[in-house]
Amino acid sequence: MAMLTHALKCFKRSDTVCRRFITWSPVGAAFNAQQRRRLDQLQNNGGLFGSPQLNSPSGFQAVKLRALQETEVLVRRACESPPSATTVETFDRLSDCLCKVADLADFIKVAHPDAEYRKAAEKTCVDIGTAVEKLNTNVELCQSLKNVLDREDVLATLDPDTRRVAELFMSDFEISGIHLDEAKRSKVVNLNVKLLDLSYAFLQGSHLPQAVEKLSLPEHLRHCFSVDGDSVQIRGLHADSPDEMVREAAYKIFLYPNPSLLLCLDELLAYRHELANLVGYESFAHRALKGTMAKTPETVMKFLALLTEKLSDRTARDFKMMKDMKSRTHSVNSELMPWDHPFLSGTIRGDKCSVNPALYSPYFSLGACMHGLDTLFHKLLGVSFHAEEPMAGEVWSDDVRKLAVLHETEGLLGYIYCDFFCRPDKPHQDCHFTIRGGRLKEDGQYQLPVVVLMLSLPPPAGRTPSLLTPGMVENLFHEMGHAMHSMLGRTRYQHVTGTRCSTDFAEVPSILMEFFASDYRVLSQFARHYQTGEPLPEIMVSHLCRSKRVCWAADTQLQIFYAALDQVYHGTPKKRTTTEILKDVQEKFYGLPYVPNTAWQLRFSHLIGYGAKYYSYLLSRAVASMVWRQCFLKDPFNRAMGERFRREMLAHGGAKEPILMVEGMLQKTPTIEDLVEALVLDL
Repeated sequence: MAMLTHALKCFKRSDTVCRRFITWSPVGAAFNAQQRRRLDQLQNNGGLFGSPQLNSPSGFQAVKLRALQETEVLVRRACESPPSATTVETFDRLSDCLCKVADLADFIKVAHPDAEYRKAAEKTCVDIGTAVEKLNTNVELCQSLKNVLDREDVLATLDPDTRRVAELFMSDFEISGIHLDEAKRSKVVNLNVKLLDLSYAFLQGSHLPQAVEKLSLPEHLRHCFSVDGDSVQIRGLHADSPDEMVREAAYKIFLYPNPSLLLCLDELLAYRHELANLVGYESFAHRALKGTMAKTPETVMKFLALLTEKLSDRTARDFKMMKDMKSRTHSVNSELMPWDHPFLSGTIRGDKCSVNPALYSPYFSLGACMHGLDTLFHKLLGVSFHAEEPMAGEVWSDDVRKLAVLHETEGLLGYIYCDFFCRPDKPHQDCHFTIRGGRLKEDGQYQLPVVVLMLSLPPPAGRTPSLLTPGMVENLFHEMGHAMHSMLGRTRYQHVTGTRCSTDFAEVPSILMEFFASDYRVLSQFARHYQTGEPLPEIMVSHLCRSKRVCWAADTQLQIFYAALDQVYHGTPKKRTTTEILKDVQEKFYGLPYVPNTAWQLRFSHLIGYGAKYYSYLLSRAVASMVWRQCFLKDPFNRAMGERFRREMLAHGGAKEPILMVEGMLQKTPTIEDLVEALVLDL
């Protein structure tokens, strides 16, 4: 034994030899290994995602034309066939035909390193989107579905999933104004076209830098920003700068009102409201919340108001801590301002809990984390990962990994492409893309789902694997929650597969995974120092968990403010400017003062993608917290609860009312008070 101990100490002097003692699953080893460059990529290009036609940018045109031709055939079939369950199946095939092209193109247009591929994919998205708009206003097609839903004898033959999918398709028609006369339908189409243009313009404008004359800034501040000739470019809020004057200058300049963008937002909100009214809704928020867990804007505002009330004392304490810290820095302005919150919140967190991400990263190699996920899913759900070598041309970058997802009794469930590493021109965002949804095909086989997970992780360097900060680990677990939602759903219809469900439910499985990522019992299964094999000390996990609760109330209150502003903007129009509304909502739901001559709403890009649904993250977190406490807190590897999670929440996608899935998991119906209490308990 003494000789063995001595030998181990000697091994620790050599990183290369020591790694032999760290045994990962094959998938973990695959993600820590350096990716070999494929030399046959150009000679034998099999096409993106294994589609031979997509071996060049021009292939998108062929794929699009084939989908549109198949669409015409399916539309005729739906219109000519007698009403039955087959009509709904034809609609789903129609949806699948278009989604398989649109979803793939939607991903490639943002992720492919080749500009020609991105351009071809962008055009495909526009053309498919135009085709969908035409289908949504096709009266004959709608009537074929209406014949199914209006006839009691036909309805009686539909199983619950088929009936719900039929109702969802009909809802899509109604939202597009199919029930209106021709003049109003034409107006709906025109409004949608205008909204697409305005949305694009607002998104572009919300990310543009703000320029000021160099001489308007004190000389000692100029070097903190990008200098371009006689002007200084402010590209963000610089919220993490320790210099208060830098934060203040960035806040006031970056958020200075842009008149054309203010007009763009006014028009966007006005057209959204007009569209909602045309198709029979009181407001755009009422239209957007149909079919969600919340159901109505009134419920959302009740949730946000009650949460604000319950957090008020804690929020006040958090702001007092920040103000006290600011006063100790001999600040020229003792009042706590919006530009102080992110920096002081992070500083207090670091001071109280001594959490230095650099000390954690060596324990979180990407391979270790993937091994941990593989272990967790195997114990909870009987699922494991298998790393596969992509075919030549199948992936868009050499560093993309391909995972087959296998179930211990059901076999192959689907594929996850892992686009994890930073590269030039790649968006710095973490997200999940559905490339192909699952569905039961006509031959009785199941169409396997395909998804992409995109992260922004540091690539391996030399002998050092990709090392993740705790925040990156949490994001990895979060996005993998989305992926498993897609993999484990086994819906009959593609239209409701996986994450194709209400936004305020779609985030529940992914946020639940964040709780697993913070639990020492889970982390201890894989968090090992990549050089020494030493396990992550439990005390470090305790510090990490405690740090997340520091200033949590104030940070949550900021999110409540954003969610409330989103609701008010998309509610009944007010005879006030968007900036006046911002000021009122900020005073009621945040607490820090509005800064004159700023327009933060012009940088709130989520108004486009999450219009009236920004509350979803808070509501989903509340549900996930309840599921964690009730089902997994005692034992995060509880197989029975894992199976219930799949059976009640993951399996149905959007084929079941979201609140019914929550009830099935919790064995009760949560009230607004229950959901608020769950978030408060997280403190």
